Amino acid sequence: MPDKFACDTSVIFNGRIIDLIEDGDLGDHPEIYISNIVVAEVEYRTNIQKEIGFFGLNVLKILRQFHNEGKITLYLIGHRPTREEIKMAPGGELDSLIRTGARENDAILITADRIQGDVGIFEGMEIMQIKEKRSPSKTEPSRLKILEFFDEQTMSVHLKRGLQAYAKKGSPGNWFMEQIGLEIINQKLIEEIAIEIVEYVREDPYSFLEIQKFGAVVAQLREFRIVITRPPFSKDIEITAVRPLVSLTLKDYAISNRLKKRLSKAEGILVSGSPGAGKSTFSAALANHYSKKGKIVKTLESVRDLQVNPEITQYTKLEGSLENSADILLLVRPDFTIFDEVRTTKDFQIFSDFRLSGVGMVGVVHSASAIDAVQRFIGRIELGMLPSIIDTIIFIEAGDISKVLTIKMTVKVPHGFRDKDLARPVIEVRDFSTNDLEYEMYSFGQDIVVNPINPTRSQRQNRFDDYEKNYNDQHIQLDIQVFNQKVKIRADQVYASKNIILYSGDRLIFSGSLSRNAEMSLSLASKDGRKVAKEFNKNADIYGRFK
Repeated sequence: MPDKFACDTSVIFNGRIIDLIEDGDLGDHPEIYISNIVVAEVEYRTNIQKEIGFFGLNVLKILRQFHNEGKITLYLIGHRPTREEIKMAPGGELDSLIRTGARENDAILITADRIQGDVGIFEGMEIMQIKEKRSPSKTEPSRLKILEFFDEQTMSVHLKRGLQAYAKKGSPGNWFMEQIGLEIINQKLIEEIAIEIVEYVREDPYSFLEIQKFGAVVAQLREFRIVITRPPFSKDIEITAVRPLVSLTLKDYAISNRLKKRLSKAEGILVSGSPGAGKSTFSAALANHYSKKGKIVKTLESVRDLQVNPEITQYTKLEGSLENSADILLLVRPDFTIFDEVRTTKDFQIFSDFRLSGVGMVGVVHSASAIDAVQRFIGRIELGMLPSIIDTIIFIEAGDISKVLTIKMTVKVPHGFRDKDLARPVIEVRDFSTNDLEYEMYSFGQDIVVNPINPTRSQRQNRFDDYEKNYNDQHIQLDIQVFNQKVKIRADQVYASKNIILYSGDRLIFSGSLSRNAEMSLSLASKDGRKVAKEFNKNADIYGRFK
């Protein structure tokens, strides 16, 4: 008689049943029994857009194909689970039904679930216990379909059903999009690529599924970060695969000996820049530098894709929370922690707690400028604590260091104030290379002021003088300050209650009325407020004219 085997969900979701059949481990033409409990679980996972469901569904299709080819005899047994049985699933009810189906058909139960196997042995069943993963993986990464789209210049590959494949090529700050191949990515091909990725990642000891959500999967396949999205999260099925094109050391950057000494002493560093600028590459180089200096270095990442040396352990969310990870990481007592990336309010709080606990921190932050990275902390922590948390800001642009700022607390009269009684704690933000004061931060009433200190103000006044020569009507010089949530515009008191038009250069921004105090306040939530703040941050020539 042929050998009889029953499968539980674990060997369907990891695909090991296919390996056992193909390798001949189940004998010649075995009988395979699949419970409707298993089919229901696969169907459920597929309906909620879990990538593991699509993989399990593909395994069931292969089993049916083996049956049609005469390699096995496939039997579907048992009933679909009832609502009550599903409610009792956490207590093992569905696993019990699967074991019952195997006993009723005198079949050996194949499982990769240790608890399922141990309970079956206790019940007197014959169990084939298999390992969850093979090590090493049978398939080399280079043979995967997704990697066929990469060449030496490719930074990322973008696949979407119904379109040709596209690739981003070049280097950080110097890249271009290019269509690769004329073939339209159809449903069959993109599903095959997605299933192959999930199968490989689940088996490879050096890869892992980082995130599994409704309609989205993030996988780390060796050095490749792969995101698979499906409806309803995305409009159509899409696969994005990203790889680090370069692995650099600090010697590869425009870094002076003075800056290198600063980095060896700095313990609250922000690495900022726009997406794709090369922030993570620099952070990895900095982590490896600290590690080679004999420091204990760890990383805290939502997706573990930093390319760091093996001595550096990479941590991710523990039970879905970086806060849980931080609690454990503090017990490890690292000298430096690389936090990639600091984005949510909770992330900023974790970064601050670590730094105040004495851990050296390197935080990766998305920002359009170096000062924007600092401003993302404002409102999330007390202003007076800022210099204790951050001391150095490194802005990365086009793959290299573009600007370095330092932060220091002092007590002084803020720039532009005349009354010495207005002295207060002021945070100075200076350019590291020139030591020029670029910004001052201080409390003003209930607001936080971030005031740019423009060293070329006299040149700016000269341009105002030129405007006065070219126009018959009067120009009005304005004092503009950007607070936490608003823009405040001040003019000389003689212009109180006047209607004015604001210009940036020769371009009109908006018109409005000054108050009796010759002031105007705009919310940053408003369109006009954002326009003024944008021009202000560009150090544009903003002035007023009578309406």
